[in-house]
Amino acid sequence: MSGHSKWATIKHKKGAADAKRGKVFTRLIKEITVAARQGGGDPDGNPRLRTAILAAKAENMPADNIKRAIQRGTGEIEGLLYEEITFEGYGPGGVAVIVDVLTDNRNRAVSEVRHAFSKNGGNLGETGSVGYMFVKKGLILVDKDGADEDKLTETVLEAGADDLSEESESWEITTAPKDFEAVRDAMSQAGFKPEHAEVTMIPSTYQKLEGSQANAMLRLLEVLEDLDDTQNVYSNFDMDEAQVPA
Repeated sequence: MSGHSKWATIKHKKGAADAKRGKVFTRLIKEITVAARQGGGDPDGNPRLRTAILAAKAENMPADNIKRAIQRGTGEIEGLLYEEITFEGYGPGGVAVIVDVLTDNRNRAVSEVRHAFSKNGGNLGETGSVGYMFVKKGLILVDKDGADEDKLTETVLEAGADDLSEESESWEITTAPKDFEAVRDAMSQAGFKPEHAEVTMIPSTYQKLEGSQANAMLRLLEVLEDLDDTQNVYSNFDMDEAQVPA
């Protein structure tokens, strides 16, 4: 596998561990609530909230759910207070892992993340132990079928994208976080429908695993993804595409 988005592509192929709609909605509601609490309830003046709302709409979340999440964040209605925590650690074979959580119980979150690492061949590290290996980027994947490369290249570069490259069955576009929305909107206006679009953490190098180590790493990532407090899991894990479970 080539390009920047190896784990994003793996997740897309095998189905994300949190693809159950209830869990997706829970995570999006938390993100909307925190974004509104930190930056206000007006998406026009709050880029984080605007991005969260677009993600929620992409998952067909009812408008009432979005409205209530914003109101919880602004204090108009009562709601839990969530703390943002980022964990860093290592998985099997020395793979670097970052876990973002939003939790109303810090002790529970720390315990669950530590347990997930220790029981699945990894170990939790100190803050900063692996973060330097990653950079925050906008990432958009477009299915190659029916996507004209020349038109797509012109569209995304004019809109401010950093790069367009080939990734297995997709075109992969990377952007600076501040340019993500503009590039995505330009693509939509030009008739391109992304199969995957997010602001994510992209590693500078990858650690390739095979056989039992690769399977162990998949298990660790899925356990971390399945924790109630988890919002995002990033890693520099790479494996042969043929080994990805169907």
